Amino acid sequence: MIRALPTALALLLVVAQGTSAQVSLDGLIGAPTPTEEPTTEAGDPPSEEAETASPKEAEADTEALTDAQQALSQAVPDLDEWKTRVDQAETLLQAGSGSTLALTRTRETLFGWRDRFQSLGSLNAGRIATVQSQIEALGPVPEGGEEQPAIAARRAELNRQLDVLRAPAILAKEAYARADGLISEVDSQLRARETTRLTARGPSPLNPANWPAALEGGRDALGGVLSAAMARVDRNLSSGTLLRTLPLAVLYMVAALVLLLRSRQWVWLLQDRVERSHARGRAVWSFLLSLWVIVLPTLGLSALILALRQIGVLARSGDTLSQAIFGAGFTIIIARWLNGQLFPVGEHGGPLGYPPDIRAKIRRNGVALGVGLAAIIVVSALMHSAGASDAAIGVMVLPLQVLLAVVLFRLGYLLRHAPMERDGREISSGRVRTTVGLLCMIVAIVTPILAAAGYAAASDALFAPAVMTLAIFGVIIVLQRLVYDIYAPTTDSTDTGPLMPVVIGAVLFLLAVPVLALVWGARVTDLLEVWAQFRAGFQIGETTISPTDFMTFVLIFGGGYLLTQFVKRQLKTSVLPRTRMDLGGQNAVAAGVAYIGIIVSALVAITTAGIDLSSLAIVAGALSVGIGFGLQTIVQNFVSGIILLIERPIGEGDMIEVNGQVGFVRDISVRSTRIETFDRTDVIIPNADLVSGQVTNWTRGNLVGRLIIPVGVAYGSDVEQVRRILLEVGESQPMVLADPGPQALFMAFGASSLDFELRVILRDVNWKVIVTDEMNRDIDRRFAEAGIEIPFAQQDIWLRNPEALHAPRTSAPAEPSADTAAPDDDRPDTAREASAMMDAGDLHDGDAAPEAETQ
Repeated sequence: MIRALPTALALLLVVAQGTSAQVSLDGLIGAPTPTEEPTTEAGDPPSEEAETASPKEAEADTEALTDAQQALSQAVPDLDEWKTRVDQAETLLQAGSGSTLALTRTRETLFGWRDRFQSLGSLNAGRIATVQSQIEALGPVPEGGEEQPAIAARRAELNRQLDVLRAPAILAKEAYARADGLISEVDSQLRARETTRLTARGPSPLNPANWPAALEGGRDALGGVLSAAMARVDRNLSSGTLLRTLPLAVLYMVAALVLLLRSRQWVWLLQDRVERSHARGRAVWSFLLSLWVIVLPTLGLSALILALRQIGVLARSGDTLSQAIFGAGFTIIIARWLNGQLFPVGEHGGPLGYPPDIRAKIRRNGVALGVGLAAIIVVSALMHSAGASDAAIGVMVLPLQVLLAVVLFRLGYLLRHAPMERDGREISSGRVRTTVGLLCMIVAIVTPILAAAGYAAASDALFAPAVMTLAIFGVIIVLQRLVYDIYAPTTDSTDTGPLMPVVIGAVLFLLAVPVLALVWGARVTDLLEVWAQFRAGFQIGETTISPTDFMTFVLIFGGGYLLTQFVKRQLKTSVLPRTRMDLGGQNAVAAGVAYIGIIVSALVAITTAGIDLSSLAIVAGALSVGIGFGLQTIVQNFVSGIILLIERPIGEGDMIEVNGQVGFVRDISVRSTRIETFDRTDVIIPNADLVSGQVTNWTRGNLVGRLIIPVGVAYGSDVEQVRRILLEVGESQPMVLADPGPQALFMAFGASSLDFELRVILRDVNWKVIVTDEMNRDIDRRFAEAGIEIPFAQQDIWLRNPEALHAPRTSAPAEPSADTAAPDDDRPDTAREASAMMDAGDLHDGDAAPEAETQ
């Protein structure tokens, strides 16, 4: 078999078995020369099978490999560049001394190549499927006898074509595996360097030996900034530039002061007016107006920087101090806006529901946190501009970090322990808020300790992401509150509200996950790597679960299901009502189309997604066993539902009687049928009971049905007069058919009455209860007018020997002697029993005798 495969496939099999981990695409791209001697791994002579390979077969293998290389080169024209890049990456990784920037760029390059090779994994897929179908058309290889030479030659040719078609995709997969392995090596080195950076311990800011250098560095930084600003102002003044730019600088300064000092009050006035208007969508308009609290002060901050640049205080371009000032100011603006949205001023509790005094405390601490971060940004920029050492920067920043830690601790304490209000009632904080508050307190304690110990990188990597995470959660809460206001502007506090805001809130949290990952130190390439792994799928045993295939299945099946429901609805409302088919038939056709559509949608979705159903054979076997035991009833009901839809012994709207329940069929589903009784209650009947049990359908085919009203009259009544009255009552009822007409029949001599039956045929059997009521009342009225008595059952009770009930009692009956026993025994049994019971106190005056004769 090895000789029948191309050399490329043989080499790839060796790679897959782990016998040669260093085989790369470079070796596969270069075709071996015909003069090369094949050897095994250990350098032993070739096997007997290899020695018997004919030169013609070896030449065919070489041609197949060349064709595979050309096919891959056509799909990847710049394959030589790939070889160069991958060699450089291997050299960089082996040296281990490359910079972080070089490793990052190398990873980005390999990532792009890996995506390209991944897309080539299905190269020649259409042609491969065609050739495989041709091979299947030739039938299986005979086991016992020899195959016909023409068919054998054709099968060999098709197998060779199949190998040639598969080879480029296999080479692309090998290149993908090589790129993926190199990316993993780069990630390992980058993670190791990041770990080393975070765990590296520098000089402690608490060491007094570092204080003089820090003070000197701060003085030099501040002095350098001031001297550079004065020099620029003097230069502009001497050159006359200041006089030309002063009006524009004054204009910028005035605009900056107005926007920074007054814009918030303007926006608050507009928000208050909108909220008092009670207009539709006021929540959305109020939120959009609140965004101007960010936009207008940011414009004012930009105007301030432009004014300082016009004067010469700040450099016109490329100044890190200007960027730091803008970043610090924007941090304060965001902190004020976010705390104002989460903890607003006034009686309104905001989205978190804290009382006004607690909101004021949390709001002050939140704004203070933003101001502290802004101060650290400016101080760090000043110290870096002066070329200060890391020890000096740590000494200058440590007091600010301690103050921020105190603020963060107080904020976490308030979030954890502050009471909350809802509808004027105090409630406890939720578990999430309690956990967030505890984490804030822990971060506030740990970060200054790390900074004081000299782990400045670890302290910065913990404190800043924690504060930014709080800000991100706050933004999510504000947006989620906006969504609730949009979907439920008048929702009562006792109402759970609609589902869509909850779904949108969950989506917001999912979208925040990549942002949080970037905040906590993840790189964009890391997120792209996760996305690439998501697209490639996950290997579980021998099965690859691809989320892309799963999404393809969901989209196609969902689209087919929606299309099926649309067709079913159009059939029931537009097409089938125009036919002569009855309602039951219309429902059966619509339901059948729905089932067929769902099955076809599932098959198309499975085929398009490329899901291999052969792996489900074991599951299907286990499922059949489960059906035999636990799911037998469900399957029986399902099959019965299909039978009901096909045979249609009952249909929607029919009045049926089953299991003692009478009602109208309202819905026939796959598992059960729902009938509505005359009491307006729904009864769920399993479909198996409708197929295997006895069902009376009162309205199947037509609504005509017979009604029988039994009537009893007293003995001695005129039989003919009774029959005449009954016939007149039946004929006067409008729901009774004239042909066949009513019948009044004398049925029997009853125990207390002469029994008659009034039999009529109703136009609509659904009215049988109402017709019965009307005819009974009419019969009663006509009988009363004619003096015909309707008897009721009577019973007469006769007592034998009533004098025995009044016989005298004795306190203690004496033992009867032999002489006196005979007269007592001669009394009737009833008298004897009554006397005995009276003696025992069981019968008293007025009680009936224990034995009576009924007439």
